[in-house]
Parts: sequence; C-alpha cells; structure tokens
Amino acid sequence: MNILFIGDIFGSAGRRIVREHIGYLREAHSVELIVINAENAAGGFGLTPQLAEEFFDLGADVLTTGNHVWDKRELIDYMNVPDDSDGRGRRILRPANLQPGVPGWGVFEGTTQKGTPYAVVQLQGCVFMNTTNDPFHAVDALLAGVKAKVILVDFHAEATSEKNAMGWYLDGRVTAVLGTHTHVPTADERVLPGGTAYQTDVGMSGPYDSVIGVERELVLKKFLTGMPSKFEAAKGNPKMCAALVACDAKTGRATRIQRIMLGE
Repeated sequence: MNILFIGDIFGSAGRRIVREHIGYLREAHSVELIVINAENAAGGFGLTPQLAEEFFDLGADVLTTGNHVWDKRELIDYMNVPDDSDGRGRRILRPANLQPGVPGWGVFEGTTQKGTPYAVVQLQGCVFMNTTNDPFHAVDALLAGVKAKVILVDFHAEATSEKNAMGWYLDGRVTAVLGTHTHVPTADERVLPGGTAYQTDVGMSGPYDSVIGVERELVLKKFLTGMPSKFEAAKGNPKMCAALVACDAKTGRATRIQRIMLGE
C-alpha cells in the first residue's frame, strides 16, 4: 500500500498548494492512506475546526499537530471526544507524550477504504521543547496496545539527533518515522534495515520565500533589534512537501520512501 504524509501546512499559501496537488498525488500513486500535519494551517499558528473539516474533505484520513496544537482554543472541544468516537475530531492527534489529563488523543487506529488496518502515532520531542514527557518510553506504552501492522509515527521535534535516534529506536517496529516541526525538508529519506521508512524532516507545505513560513522582514527585524515582533504568515513561492511511503500491508514493513516537493 502507498501512504502520503504531507508536511506542516503553513497558512493560506500552504493550504492552497496542498489543494492544488493532493488529488493528483492520490490518483497518480494509488494512495490508500493520507496523513497531514496541520498544526500551522491557521495563519501559521494552530488549527481551527473549519480548516480541519476542509482537510478531511480533501481526503485526509488523520491530521497530526505539534507544539501549536492549542493555539486556536476552539479546536479543543472539537477534538476532545471519547476514544471510541467515529467523528472527525477523533482523527486529529496531539502529541501523545504531553502531560496527563490534557484533551485529545495521541494515537488513532482505523481501517482504510480498502480494508487495511492502520495506526497513526503523534509524538513530540523533548530537546529544546517544553511541556513534554519522554517520547521514547511513551511510544513503547502506546505500541503495546496497537493491533495494526501499518503504523506511521509523526515525530514533531527540534533536534535532528533526537529524530534520528527515534528512527533507529523504532526501526522494525513501525512502518515509518517522519519528522516535522523545523519546516526545512531534509535529504536523508531511506528505509532503515528493519523495514522502517525514515526522514528527519518532511518539510513545510507553505511559502518558501520566507523564514520557515513567516514574512522575512518581520523575522529579520527581530534578529537585528531583539525587539518583539508580531509574526505573520508569508505567501510567496508556496511548495508542497510530502513523503510517499510504500509498504507491505500485511507486515507493515516499508519498501520505499520518496521525498516530494511540488510548486505552482
């Protein structure tokens, strides 16, 4: 089976470029499962229920997030549903290793339209990031309860070393470990020896004439003066970054990973 994972959608430019290409990629590669990291979709900071609905209408099966998951508070009620809910809100994930008692869920298990069981796990790194528990022990506990063989992990982390370590830690135990958060696509996609597809960062789906999605002048002003600056999402030169993973639906072992960047 083929899995399409779309990297962090940033602002209106990111939403537009994904709308332009997602249908083509789904048909051209016979994609069975689509996962989108959408934590920056609303103006670069957070996700709203309305935008979540738009992504599901485009064909997304699961939406992942990260450290900006609570930036739009109206999302909290939308995703705070029972574990056995079949509503779309249950298909939005927040990092599984946040503090106990927070809203939402860190793993989703479902079945594709072709009948393949799958799971998506959301983790957040600890290095240079706040309010998370150890992702390595957290994923051990989660995987113990997952029945599906096809398992995709979105590891939302800052440090490349932590992402790389997680890839090796989960090699042979999951189908793919795909990094998000830093918004810069890395050229290290590979299938690890145990059959796990890996990429340190899938990259941003958003405006590349920017500083990781934000208007250049605003970021430069902050660096040059040290003064606070309200960041705004840029719009120039949008690209859609994604990873296409092929795997054996019965064993969950990945056979191929392809890095994708498409523009207007």
